[in-house]
Amino acid sequence: MDEVIAVTGATGRVGGRITRRLADEGVTVRALGRDAAKLAQLPVRDTAQASYDDAEAMRRALTGVTSLFLCSAHEGPGRVEIHKAAVDAALAAGVRRLVYLSYLGAAPDATFTYARDHWHTEQYIRATGAPFTFLRDSSYQSDLVAMTGDDGVLRGPAGDGRVAAVTHDDVADAAAAVLLDPEGGGAGSRHHAATYDLTGPEALSFAEIAATIGRVTGRTVSYHPETQAEAYASRAVYGAPDWEVAGWVSSYEAVASGEMDVVSDAVRALTGRAPQSFADFLATHPESYRRLQA
Repeated sequence: MDEVIAVTGATGRVGGRITRRLADEGVTVRALGRDAAKLAQLPVRDTAQASYDDAEAMRRALTGVTSLFLCSAHEGPGRVEIHKAAVDAALAAGVRRLVYLSYLGAAPDATFTYARDHWHTEQYIRATGAPFTFLRDSSYQSDLVAMTGDDGVLRGPAGDGRVAAVTHDDVADAAAAVLLDPEGGGAGSRHHAATYDLTGPEALSFAEIAATIGRVTGRTVSYHPETQAEAYASRAVYGAPDWEVAGWVSSYEAVASGEMDVVSDAVRALTGRAPQSFADFLATHPESYRRLQA
């Protein structure tokens, strides 16, 4: 059977990049997503509209696929069950290898509540016996800018902890390298049952992150280390459900606990080049901080 690689979340920030990289390499790519109009804008002809919670649509969309990049679903109380349904549909369709986008520090007792979902999904994939590779990415560098308020203050209960945030491009390049490896991901290959931590080149404190944003934007940007109570209070204005607010707050607390203070060489090992630093990301993506210059 010829290699057919499916990419879920193909219209998203990571999936879209992976789809384009695979297409550029001339491999057969099937792009999956929920929005037909957005799928039509991708540089591939083979697209399928399917949602993780629609088992039959997923099975049809994945028939004939050999390798699957499984992008994690949007956060929510039933996220793990949705992931399980997607895995079941993939295996029922005959998919031979799963490459799952997980999260750094995935564990059953992770401080970051969403990271627990990733651990449970990983365990489910392991239990199927199917060949797999897990890509555990760190926080995204663009999100650090987005988390900075219009007033130039980066708020959160991150304490003095550090995080080696990574770019979407580096994650996509690493994922594409795994998917394109001529050895594949079966037993005996270097990616079989492998877990890769995908991080930036240096771990920065939130004070250093704020200072870096300030230097690039030319305005004063500061970090305010909130207490947990302050963090919940400052986010109450959004009216988000409790589970979502807990995810927001605990993402900072995972930094404070040291769980995000990880610098890996996986991006370089997989792609052959160093991951982009936060300062370089800002220098090459002015659109990410334009609102802070207004």
